[in-house]
Amino acid sequence: MTVAAVVGSGPNGLTAAIRLAQAGLDVTVVEASDRPGGGTLTSESTVPGLLHDDCSAFHPTGVASPFFTSLDLQRHGLNWLWPEVDLAHPLDDGRAGLAGRDASLTADSLGVDAQSWTRMFRASVSNFDDLVQDVFGPVVHVPQHPVTFVRFGVRTLPPAKLTVRRFRDEPAKALFMGVAAHAFGRLDLPLSSSVGMLLTASAHAVGWPVAEGGSEAIARALVAELTELGGRVITGVPVTSMDQLRDVVGARPEVTVFDTAPNGAADIAGDALPPRVLRGLRSFKRGPGSFKVDFAIEGDIPWRNADCRRAGTVHVGGSAAQIADVEGKTARGEMPDQPFVLLGQQYLADPSRSAGGPDGVNPIYAYAHVPNGYTGDATEKVIAQIERFAPGFRDRIVAVSTRGTRELEAHNANYVGGDIGTGANTISQLVFRPRPAVNPYSLGAPGMYLCSAATPPAAGVHGMGGFRAAESALAALR
Repeated sequence: MTVAAVVGSGPNGLTAAIRLAQAGLDVTVVEASDRPGGGTLTSESTVPGLLHDDCSAFHPTGVASPFFTSLDLQRHGLNWLWPEVDLAHPLDDGRAGLAGRDASLTADSLGVDAQSWTRMFRASVSNFDDLVQDVFGPVVHVPQHPVTFVRFGVRTLPPAKLTVRRFRDEPAKALFMGVAAHAFGRLDLPLSSSVGMLLTASAHAVGWPVAEGGSEAIARALVAELTELGGRVITGVPVTSMDQLRDVVGARPEVTVFDTAPNGAADIAGDALPPRVLRGLRSFKRGPGSFKVDFAIEGDIPWRNADCRRAGTVHVGGSAAQIADVEGKTARGEMPDQPFVLLGQQYLADPSRSAGGPDGVNPIYAYAHVPNGYTGDATEKVIAQIERFAPGFRDRIVAVSTRGTRELEAHNANYVGGDIGTGANTISQLVFRPRPAVNPYSLGAPGMYLCSAATPPAAGVHGMGGFRAAESALAALR
């Protein structure tokens, strides 16, 4: 039986392991942490009993993932739950742009721009199942659905700052710019609309659900599926070399898949990789970092806009121009006074997040975009941004837990400098990720592959990087 090893147990690593095990390989996943899951972990970080997602929180790409859908993970306890409003973006004047599966809700919030918004996303939403078959892979490929893919691709080419000019009023402008900011980079460059186009289309097509009981439910379901197929997961063992990996697995793997940052794969594989590949992996550019803040609060956040009190995700950043400005600063290494903050109210869709804690106390998830490697404390800036749109929020805080860029990297070695997206979304790295290559998953040495978020289709809990890396390995074995 062919022996395979997967280094790292994030969603991509576990997906690669499952696909290899489905094909009959003897698969072992080796994880440095004491819990498998990578970015899909959940902890009681503030008050005992309150469940906070450590990194990933909302899962439009998870519920849309073709491979996840094929696995029927619900039988392993994974249940998706949707909030009443998928996404809200509050403004200083009290209005808010809304996005979700309810078209009328979105239209009502966008007013004069409702028709323009609908026209921009109509084709992507109506053909979403076909679209994900192509966008959940390398950018350069022969598309399965060329008309849908090309039509979508044309929409992604302009800078986000140019895309929002099609709208006349601020709710639509800010709503799109806030979603585009998930790219963690400058929003005045070509292709900076791409993340915003995909994630907004997903909000309308499938929503932005949470996993019941926390994102770790995704990891548990994937591990259960792998175990059922005969694979195994070893935790608490950082891999430092191929020789050590062989000793841990008990045999020299014929297939090795790295669910690691490019530098991690380079450090472990070393001279087993061609020099040109090593150079490419070590020159991979990192994106801005995150500063994570978890809150326990009494009751709900007192948003000035009532619709925000029903939203699972809230983008806190003000106008489109303000977001573009602060994202440019973080990309240049400057810490803005009012950073873009992504806030989660997962408990609105999933009351079990609060059920184990004190009565009336709820968990709030938030992170700010900060420069890579930022060493300051952004807690007060995050609180001030929330307070800006929800006066009285500060008075409801019961407990706070933070993780800066160093703590995030210590928690997960893939998050170099706090970069939870595993790589800068520059023009070159959006098209060629992690390096220019016909097969972005191959590491140029027999049996060695990369599958992390540094590979297409980049960040998100979808497992498709792992699936495509495994498919590459299986094709080579044939």
